[in-house]
Amino acid sequence: MGIKESQGLCEASEPIGRGATKCSHHLGLAVLFVSSLLLVGCDDVDTISGERLSVRSVLKTQALSEPAAALGPKAIKLPKLSKSSNWTHRIGTPKYRVTHPALNPEFTLKWSTPIGQGDKRKNRISAEPVIADGRIFTLDSRSFVTATSVDGDTLWSYDLTPARDRSGDASGGGLAYGNDTLYVTSGYGTLTALTPKTGTLRWAQNLESGGPGAPTVYDGVVYVVAGNGTSIALEADSGRVRWQIDGISAVTAVDGGAAPAVTDKFVIFALGTGEVFSAFRKGGLRFWSNIISGQRLGAAAATLSAVTSDPVVVGQTVYIGTHSGRLAALDVTSGKRLWTLNDGALGPVWPAGGSLFFVSDTNKLMRVRARDGQVFWSVDLPDFTKKNPKKSVRIFGHYGPVLAGGQLIVASDDGLLRMFDPASGDLLRSVAVPGGATAAPIFAKGTMYVVSTKGALHAFR
Repeated sequence: MGIKESQGLCEASEPIGRGATKCSHHLGLAVLFVSSLLLVGCDDVDTISGERLSVRSVLKTQALSEPAAALGPKAIKLPKLSKSSNWTHRIGTPKYRVTHPALNPEFTLKWSTPIGQGDKRKNRISAEPVIADGRIFTLDSRSFVTATSVDGDTLWSYDLTPARDRSGDASGGGLAYGNDTLYVTSGYGTLTALTPKTGTLRWAQNLESGGPGAPTVYDGVVYVVAGNGTSIALEADSGRVRWQIDGISAVTAVDGGAAPAVTDKFVIFALGTGEVFSAFRKGGLRFWSNIISGQRLGAAAATLSAVTSDPVVVGQTVYIGTHSGRLAALDVTSGKRLWTLNDGALGPVWPAGGSLFFVSDTNKLMRVRARDGQVFWSVDLPDFTKKNPKKSVRIFGHYGPVLAGGQLIVASDDGLLRMFDPASGDLLRSVAVPGGATAAPIFAKGTMYVVSTKGALHAFR
């Protein structure tokens, strides 16, 4: 075969020596020529001066910089004690929040009663109880609603399982009381209205998606987020849909979605995608939106974008946290980000005395300053049941905190209620809760109620 050269490229070659070709020979000469030119200019090369940075430094942002030093223990002025007889909603909506319920600091267990099925491998209790008119309403892990008297007597029970499904096929959901009606969401994707005195069905609405969060009732309307991210407003007396805002389903989610927070003008919804947005309460028109994104490096669980802290409205600010290591303060009117803390919140923050208290995504009880997110103190809570680097182990769950009787109370599934000093974070004492807690405690008339992982309701006072 002959040699054909065109425009400096060899289309074919013939041997000219041991393992070489004319083409490779020309290429070698070219390399030598270029190398010689580079060597000629070596004396003119300037050395770059200045600080040498790691190649990974570009991955760092201001949000991931080292936090400021903690402020340490500071005195706090607590709100007045309240002996409210009702606890009808989760704490995000100011209208329903009991900021500082009364409780004997030396409380003890007074009675316990079963409320249905406890936590299992496929089913768990995610709903906090609610109290109204002398009745405590609970939701077990198999979608049974139970009404219990303040003396521990079972009044009635209602099975939310749809006729087309089997009991135990789904779990999760939440409770709210308003409009003289008990409203319950379930893992089956339903919103059900029950008569509080008898447990009879008033109406049921299919939300078209499982895993809805707890509902919020306000001025004759029930607000809820379905499992597919759709935000819905329904007539409280009939279940008819007033309006809805379609959302995007999260790839991953957590049990017990966030309950909407409601003001006179807006409804604030939080989604499993990490999005929080407001809509006009009366018309359903979206007003502002924000994404509370983040990721705690080295923690696989922190890749979950779900909002795990209900939006909590205090004055003109809404506080909201995620499983991925972020807590943010937003302006209620505009949605503008006021500050962001590089610690997530596994439940709604508890506001009191210009501070916010919460359990972080790294199992720390924390106190931060409400106006700027500056940390006062953090206290480690029990984390893994045991350390084993080669095997996944169960992580303790902590619920709350709730400020009651002058102390912060954290209910845990390790079998203890822990009481902390709100000013310093010091552990004051611990009290056993049989079976361990599976939801945050609630309060009414000086009594604390806790639902256990074994499906029991405990009363402390």
